[in-house]
Amino acid sequence: MPRVLLIEDDHAVREGLQLALRRQGYTVDAAATGELGLDAWRAQAPDIVVLDLMLPGIDGFEVCRRIRAGGEVPIIMLTARSDDMDIVGGLEAGADDYVVKPVQPRVLDARIRAVLRRGSSEQTAKERHGSLEIDRQALVVAKDNRQVGLTPTELRLLLELSASPGQVFSRQQLLQAVWEHDYLGDSRLVDACVQRLRAKIEDRPASPVYVQTVRGFGYRFGPV
Repeated sequence: MPRVLLIEDDHAVREGLQLALRRQGYTVDAAATGELGLDAWRAQAPDIVVLDLMLPGIDGFEVCRRIRAGGEVPIIMLTARSDDMDIVGGLEAGADDYVVKPVQPRVLDARIRAVLRRGSSEQTAKERHGSLEIDRQALVVAKDNRQVGLTPTELRLLLELSASPGQVFSRQQLLQAVWEHDYLGDSRLVDACVQRLRAKIEDRPASPVYVQTVRGFGYRFGPV
């Protein structure tokens, strides 16, 4: 079963989510501080991290940055409803998705399953776009013959865009296809993921060749 690392300092929230996730069939490791969370991440190699941003000591933003710098494990952040700056900061630090507190266990379960599916989609072809090579069967991306480490969300976004070069996708279409959000979701998820993806696959992220912005509409995978 998937292993979840839950980093949450509120004892009641942590215990409640831990119990709910275990009932859903997950193996759950829990930590009450950022330091303990990082230790558990290094020791347990979880399949996904659920991370509260407001932690004592090392806060969730720094935990997210350190995890992202050391690996591609998916990260779902927990945030307060009104903390727009926290959402932006968490996404820029490398989070793949976010859930608003108070957290409904069924919502968190759905988000976890959606994120984990992004790294296991069945694909059938290898293709090359300039110096970028995408192996859809092995789920491997290489730039200049060197493998690029992408999170499952970044990979799913690239696969979605590159499957239809030149087609313009709205942010809402990408939210539905990549994040599986079937409501009017938060476009910041898309924009932050695009920025991270560009930083990894573009020679000049400020002048992207592959993931291009179409102002007023969304994004497209540019012809190369």
